[in-house]
Amino acid sequence: KEQLSLQFGEMLSALISSLQAGYSIENAIFQSYEDIRMMFGEKSMMAKELIYIKQSLHNNKNLEDVLLDFANRSHISDIKDFAEVFYVAKRSGGNMPSIIRSSVDVIRMKMEVKKKIETMISAKKMEQNIMNVVPFAILIYINATSPGFFDCLYHNPAGILIMTVLFAIYLVAYFLAQKIIQIEMN
Repeated sequence: KEQLSLQFGEMLSALISSLQAGYSIENAIFQSYEDIRMMFGEKSMMAKELIYIKQSLHNNKNLEDVLLDFANRSHISDIKDFAEVFYVAKRSGGNMPSIIRSSVDVIRMKMEVKKKIETMISAKKMEQNIMNVVPFAILIYINATSPGFFDCLYHNPAGILIMTVLFAIYLVAYFLAQKIIQIEMN
């Protein structure tokens, strides 16, 4: 999904360029295939999808219906948003290049924000992974440099109880942190 979303963003950029050059929307989509093919190759998901769209248009299907079909199959919100805006704009008339340009700008901004959020989340995930290892590293270090230091904690009932409670708290914190960083981006 991430690859398709990235390739879709690049296709939108190519589409806007073609529209600004004066192509009709259908021809702009045909031209965006060439750009996607050069960037990602003929076997990329977006290139295959653009070939399917091209074939559908040659079979006299409406572009808006083909885009809606693509959006439903992809299960990606940005593609669904674009297809819906395109459908309404095509059916209601109006300045198609301007409508598409503004919707593409909104989708691009959304993609950029999504990338920034994913970057911040990945940094926090790395921090969490480090914090999961640090307590055990400290225990190993102290045990290696000061043998017998932990005897009072592990060789009597009170110490065993305290360390068991602390280990339970650590496990709860670990699983809570895992749940927090398992954020899905839609």
